Amino acid sequence: MSNSIILLAARVLLAYIFIVSGWGKFFAIEGTAGYISSVGLPAATLLAWGAAIFELVAGLAILVGFRTRESAWALAAFTVFAGFMFHYQPADQMQMIMFMKNIAIAGGFLALAVTGAGSLSVDERIGTAKPALA
Repeated sequence: MSNSIILLAARVLLAYIFIVSGWGKFFAIEGTAGYISSVGLPAATLLAWGAAIFELVAGLAILVGFRTRESAWALAAFTVFAGFMFHYQPADQMQMIMFMKNIAIAGGFLALAVTGAGSLSVDERIGTAKPALA
């Protein structure tokens, strides 16, 4: 199997959770805001809208391979931040599993940030793809 197909599969798998989650937040913005305020963050409604827009747009960018490196860095940071803010609860095994999931997803995004989207991407099509970092 070619690296381009594997990178496409990686992008699809990584993007899926953010596209679905971001889209879902648009229909449950008050619930999302409530969850955000439950951990003590201010301006919960504004953050909920920001998260919904960011997750959907960045997830779609990863899916199609547009500005992949930048999107991957941003999603890695977002995922680590969300993991610590919402899931790092050592006394709760389920929350720690969710935390570890976030850390693993961030690792996937870091790998994508280094490798780029591959040849089956908008980046490649419009000539903005950069060679993999050494």
